[in-house]
Amino acid sequence: MLLEAAPETEVLGEAAHGAEAVRAAAELRPDVVLMDIRMPGMDGIEATRRIVAAGGRSRILVMTTFDLDEYAYAALRAGASGFLLKDAHPEELLAGIRAVAGGDAVIAPTLTRRLLDTYAQRLPAGPPGPPGGDDPRWLSLTDREREILVAIGHGWTNGEIAERLVLSESTVKTHVGRVLSKLGARDRIQAVIIAYDLGLTQPNSPS
Repeated sequence: MLLEAAPETEVLGEAAHGAEAVRAAAELRPDVVLMDIRMPGMDGIEATRRIVAAGGRSRILVMTTFDLDEYAYAALRAGASGFLLKDAHPEELLAGIRAVAGGDAVIAPTLTRRLLDTYAQRLPAGPPGPPGGDDPRWLSLTDREREILVAIGHGWTNGEIAERLVLSESTVKTHVGRVLSKLGARDRIQAVIIAYDLGLTQPNSPS
């Protein structure tokens, strides 16, 4: 009802389970899919993986609760562009949909870092040798772009990157866009995951 009442959104369809969601996304090609995780048959993580793998325009916004946080990392790796809690306020839901539709990640960089820190044990072992090593994704970046990727992995916002690297925010935004393009990352969240995979950043040590 909320989405139908908002002039900027149009509900194209609904799905009762993951397999139906995959079919509907392929047929309807929505800008944003609001995905539950626990569903009969194919769960939301596998449905997200299949929708993203199909290479369509649809971006996935996972609706979750704190009780489902154990699945968050798997959903991120499957290609989700962010998370909203099921009890989110209407304005938060609409803002999240707008952000994802516009190519941004819903989860703030600092929250993304905290989420990945919590589930760091799910990450594969880092590559041997120096961070980045001979991974072609790392080698494709310029020195400045590597600095930007490391900063993204640390959870810094564009403003923080600009301040620490003494750059303008518009320049940082340009660099971030180039980094995402070269890495084939759908959004900032995926870039954070890649930074972890490359060993560019590590989980926070226990306090």
